Amino acid sequence: MYAIGQTKNSVLQRLAQERLLEARQLYNTTHRKVRLFDSFEYQADSWDKPRQVIVKAEITQKGENLRFIVTNIQDEWPQQTYDIIYCARGNMENNIKDHKLFLKSDRTSCNKFEANQFRLFLHSVAYILMHALRDNLLKGTEFSKATFATIRLRVLKIGALVRELKTKIKIHLPSSYPLKPLLERIGDIFKILRLSVNTA
Repeated sequence: MYAIGQTKNSVLQRLAQERLLEARQLYNTTHRKVRLFDSFEYQADSWDKPRQVIVKAEITQKGENLRFIVTNIQDEWPQQTYDIIYCARGNMENNIKDHKLFLKSDRTSCNKFEANQFRLFLHSVAYILMHALRDNLLKGTEFSKATFATIRLRVLKIGALVRELKTKIKIHLPSSYPLKPLLERIGDIFKILRLSVNTA
């Protein structure tokens, strides 16, 4: 089973023209984002047989966005294949990029395999924690769909004074910190989550 992106060409654009014209008419009527889907058989010169192509004709305020994918998934609803299968694969690639680039999990410079394996394990734990932070504590904020790099730089990377007392550790944040309301909100949600876990 596969669903992969297909580069535009004059033949595909001609086959998708009817759907694109329909999308234009809808957008001109509603002035809202329009996404229409269709599927048809297409065979490139280098292919041994015809294959199913799904077209997405999307029009927004930014302009027209015509996309094609080739798939062997037999589905009477092309949008379902595009959104659930194809876009999910793209999201997976973004997740790998988060893990590798933003959390630096490709830094395996130790001399022993076990040490590098443990480093990768720690990066994976950080990945899970970042996901939990974004999906739970940052839900409904401007950072709910932010990359890990943005969350790390804007939310977590804070200059603070740390005081270690006998029974606790106090962290003093700067009074001018612009995201103070966000941190207070995160703290309140965290207390609720911790309370629900303790009472379960």
